[in-house]
Amino acid sequence: MNKLRPAGLKTGLAALRPAVCAASAALACLLPASHVWAQTAPAASSAAPATVPASQARPVKIALIESLSGAFANTGEAVYRNVYWAMERVNARGGVQLPAAAGGPRQLALERYDSKGQNEEALSALRAAIDDGAQVILQGNSSATAAVLIDAINKHNEREPGKRVIFLNYSAVDPILTNEKCSFWHFRFDAHADMRMAALMEVMREDKAIKSVYLIGQDYSFGQAVLREAKKQLATQRPDVAIVGDELHPIGRVKDFAPYAVKIKASGAQAVVTGNWGNDLTLLVKAAREVGYEGSFYTFYGNALGAPAAMGDAGIGKVFAVADWLPNVPGAQSEAFYQSFRTRFPKPQDDYVHMRMQLMMEALAQSIERAGSTDPLAIARQMETASVQLSGQAGSMRAGDHQFQQALAVGVMDRKGAPGVKFDVEGSGYGFRVVRQIPAAKAQQPHSCNMQRP
Repeated sequence: MNKLRPAGLKTGLAALRPAVCAASAALACLLPASHVWAQTAPAASSAAPATVPASQARPVKIALIESLSGAFANTGEAVYRNVYWAMERVNARGGVQLPAAAGGPRQLALERYDSKGQNEEALSALRAAIDDGAQVILQGNSSATAAVLIDAINKHNEREPGKRVIFLNYSAVDPILTNEKCSFWHFRFDAHADMRMAALMEVMREDKAIKSVYLIGQDYSFGQAVLREAKKQLATQRPDVAIVGDELHPIGRVKDFAPYAVKIKASGAQAVVTGNWGNDLTLLVKAAREVGYEGSFYTFYGNALGAPAAMGDAGIGKVFAVADWLPNVPGAQSEAFYQSFRTRFPKPQDDYVHMRMQLMMEALAQSIERAGSTDPLAIARQMETASVQLSGQAGSMRAGDHQFQQALAVGVMDRKGAPGVKFDVEGSGYGFRVVRQIPAAKAQQPHSCNMQRP
């Protein structure tokens, strides 16, 4: 397997502190630079574990297993930037604070492992990460991969209790992962597909002009779950809407979506509902524009990674996206948070920040400190009741199924500078105006998890 090693641009603390401190009121930001830490800053496509002064205790090793090459490399790199930035914030305030008996304060160290978008590669990466001493596994950009990792981690932790790991999932949103396949070792920080679909339906329910929809998705567990839930919720929320197309396509292998776009247009559908992500979404919306499709897109991930630029003016008022947070969520704290990320990663192509990943790393730090240990079992027990907030956003873990509970936002695409659109996406000139905010208490859904605890 391919484990990526440090590379890229070296930056001192003096350069890092303004961006880190802009998003954090950490005590470390009030200390002289010499009292905090030094770090190797990431280039957009390089790996760089945190460097830790020799005088400090051994760092907590965190392994990112993700597609860092191939069709979805851009999604993996976006995750890496987000997690790295979140770790910078924790390390800038002195790392995780542990008692002297447990070795004292610890830095967090991130290492990247390329799954190449393949489950077998992900399993090889997991084995390598454990051999390298990782105690925390991060993955998210495939529910199918998440499922095999959960199974492998369950078996590993039972076989080798002295080398246990916990699994933090930031994007794999097949509902089954916190229902039938729930695991004590797995914690999901993204809203699952049914929660996201319910949020989109909050908006679609009010658009009485829509009378027909086309459902299209990637042909794997997540894509199938999205279409299944879309049909279920349309039947209850909008029984007057006809489903004129219901189609799955190979994930990551379609280079030309024109045939799909032609079918969508020919169906007469007034809206498309899709969970597509990465290039599968960008190419789909681009093809729809090129064939002259004029309907709306209700998406899970249409707010970045090239989709707004691909749609252009044709997407104004017609592309909807649901997320845990959007850059134009109202509030001074939210705005400062986004601007600090853009200061840290100024390149337009790097403009994709996830609040949930920041909250995930804050929850990890909190759980380690409450456990007073880096033992994964002790951390997991504290993670079950983690409750964190950052820059006006908050969330808490539900112990019953390990599904993070947080507010959701739905936005609609518009030109930068339009009311409610102060920030655009990736320098495209288009951003998302927030049209609906769903509080955590309303976004939550029941679960069927029967948690087996060690």
